[in-house]
Amino acid sequence: MTELALHITKASGQQVPFDLKKFQRSLENSGAGQEIIDQVTQHILDEITDSTTTKQLYKKAYTYLKKISGAVAARYSLKKAIMDLGPSGYPFEKFVGELLKYQDYQVEVGRIIKGFCVNHEIDVIAIKNDKKIMVECKFHSDQSRKTDVKIPLYIHSRFQDIRKQWRKQKDPSIRFYQEWLVTNTRFTDDASTFGNCAGLKLISWDYPNKGSLKQRISLSGLHPVTCLTFLSGSEKNSLLEMDIVLCAQLCKNENVLQKLKINNSRQAKIMKEAREICQIT
Repeated sequence: MTELALHITKASGQQVPFDLKKFQRSLENSGAGQEIIDQVTQHILDEITDSTTTKQLYKKAYTYLKKISGAVAARYSLKKAIMDLGPSGYPFEKFVGELLKYQDYQVEVGRIIKGFCVNHEIDVIAIKNDKKIMVECKFHSDQSRKTDVKIPLYIHSRFQDIRKQWRKQKDPSIRFYQEWLVTNTRFTDDASTFGNCAGLKLISWDYPNKGSLKQRISLSGLHPVTCLTFLSGSEKNSLLEMDIVLCAQLCKNENVLQKLKINNSRQAKIMKEAREICQIT
């Protein structure tokens, strides 16, 4: 079957042409060299049919990549790894905070701020160049679920309530320059329209073109521990409960693996993969 004849089925059920170049770019962005890209491409072309779903395509590529390079497979699984930061959403807030720290923001997570009508728990407060930003994080464990217009409406009303209190007291500790809304999936059209009209800075997995969540992760090199292929799901959750959200944090605190009762052989594999992801030799 030729490349042009291949189609894949999206989660919506819609069939679309298989974009080979886009698939290969995703491998390249995961750190795969040309040899690995060629191997995986050939494997996928031999495996997929017109009935293959995008989910099955990802799983086939990921499974094959794990056999070749755990670090490349870990980076390739980034989107799923972000989904695995749930279900509470708090690890996602911590992760967003770490991305902002990388951009030289001073960050505080989960602080209570007094509003005019009620108090508000702010997911992330970020400060740089004397400008304070209120960041709200909307986490979804289902990648097909979008953040709808109710969320930016809610966030904007909270922002206005805090702004009203500041105007009353002139307290610099509650003065915010801008409101941000960050989600790990996507926004509905209405959510984007309202958010942009109201002055919110909207960040989703692939929006905006410059400064999307995916791009920020790529530029920072900060990857969540949930992408590590040698960790079980329960072990990943245990690390998140210990506030170990990043592979970089694990590289600095590898002794935490002993608390999970992981044997020395597997500890070595986990740390080797984590260092490769963080590009630590």
